[in-house]
Amino acid sequence: MSDRLKTTLFGVEMKNPVIAASGTFGFGREYAELFDISRLGGISGKGLTLHGGPGNQGIRVWETPSGIMNSIGLENPGVDAFVATECDYMRQSGAAVVANLGGHSKEDYLEGAARLNEADVDILELNISCPNVKAGGMAFGMIPETAEEITRAVKEVTRFPLLVKLSPNASDIVGVAKAVEAGGADGVSLVNTFLGMAIDINKRKAVFNNVYAGVSGPAIRPIALRMVHQVAKAVKIPVVGLGGIATAEDAISFIMAGAAAIQVGTMTLASPKVILDIIDGMEAWCEKEGIANIQEIRGII
Repeated sequence: MSDRLKTTLFGVEMKNPVIAASGTFGFGREYAELFDISRLGGISGKGLTLHGGPGNQGIRVWETPSGIMNSIGLENPGVDAFVATECDYMRQSGAAVVANLGGHSKEDYLEGAARLNEADVDILELNISCPNVKAGGMAFGMIPETAEEITRAVKEVTRFPLLVKLSPNASDIVGVAKAVEAGGADGVSLVNTFLGMAIDINKRKAVFNNVYAGVSGPAIRPIALRMVHQVAKAVKIPVVGLGGIATAEDAISFIMAGAAAIQVGTMTLASPKVILDIIDGMEAWCEKEGIANIQEIRGII
């Protein structure tokens, strides 16, 4: 591989700007059985909470046209277990390590961030956008004031660059992005899942126990791309784009819209090696177009 895809994010050097998104890649172990995960630019681990938990009951995944709905509910081993058993594995993967942290309260976020300071990770991704928990999660990311408050508080605690993951369900995602920038965020990632609903007409009830669930996959891509473009134009900090990316062309469009890096999530469930196809396709496109480095086209739209 050439240097065409080399990317530096918050001072972290990555082979390429392609990061496995949180929630669909675990901590990399399962995918390492299928392909060489060291080829990835980075891995954002399963969303962590302070004490961990079993996640939501009932149906968790439901197929929808050009995507899926999920109500996993932040099933995870907890911050301490991650530090003890998963972090070293991720570090040995050869990809940049992103720890994704969620929470049910401000205190959970702060204690979780403090304990993660013991981990050997590169970036802390603060999840204030999960729609599948009854307390915390997306509630922190819906309005600029609360988003800025939690960002500022975590920034004072963490020793890592802080990447804040935004919800597309906020009424003003640009306003929220500007607020977390003011709160000290080093970057923002967007979008998380859209809030949706499915009904089983034969059972005459909602499919999910929580009634509503997160929608992801190619169906949301045009809306996610628009939001990334709007946010990238409004903030000075780096933007990481995600939402339905399935091909190299999709990834390149997010870079053109202003993203410094991208994340691939749902499509790895359908085709685990698609993330490598995206990397190879981006490399080939840069070579064909005479692009010395992918960042040359960042934000050209």
